[in-house]
Amino acid sequence: MKTIAAIIIGDEILSGKRQDKHLSKAIATLKARGLELAYAHYLGDEPDRIVATLKQSFATDYIVFSFGGIGATPDDYTRQCAAAALGVALHAHPEAMAAMAAKPDFALTPNRVKMAEFPVGATIIPNPYNQIAAFSCGDHHFLPGFPEMAWPMMEWVLDSKYQHLFNRVAFAEEIIVIHEAGESNLIDAMNRIVAGYPNTKLSSLPQHLERGRIIELSIRGDPAEVPIAMQQMKKEVHNLGFRFDVK
Repeated sequence: MKTIAAIIIGDEILSGKRQDKHLSKAIATLKARGLELAYAHYLGDEPDRIVATLKQSFATDYIVFSFGGIGATPDDYTRQCAAAALGVALHAHPEAMAAMAAKPDFALTPNRVKMAEFPVGATIIPNPYNQIAAFSCGDHHFLPGFPEMAWPMMEWVLDSKYQHLFNRVAFAEEIIVIHEAGESNLIDAMNRIVAGYPNTKLSSLPQHLERGRIIELSIRGDPAEVPIAMQQMKKEVHNLGFRFDVK
């Protein structure tokens, strides 16, 4: 599966002034197309850190979605940082300029023109909300921080550029809920599953509820291995004397 990552930028998120909604939406948008997010970075409005992060990701073949910081206010640095990370200049993108010029009653003031200044070589991502484009640099896609703009633009990028990746990797998932066990009781059994079934991923999520503690244990991955791995896990749990339900 192609590695897909997210970069979410903004002091307002790290300070708690705003709650991030992009991560959960990105996960859901990818999942609907049979894709997965490999990792996410949260960054403040610090140009040096943004440049360093982008230099690292530009050196890969990853698909990266960056949210935030592409406006024209003094705290928006993403356009400039993307250009710096690539070692190119910013320029007024003609298609982005044309899209803004076509907006009724929308004068192209110098500050508004800055919103169309993208790294040389960038392509535009159309904005159905207000026609102020975002941009792509190869497989890096730079989107606004506003969800009502960013989310349909992410969908457009996926559906127009990456349909060949959709639902390519088959996977299965099975889940059991184990009652009154601590994770320490199950670690040896979990390790045997992880060692024995390398094409699966095991996840253990303990919870403490009013009716007692439970562990939601999932095994996900190769459809040929998941049922066998889960059958062994069920046997291990039973032999340890714990009750479980299939979710």
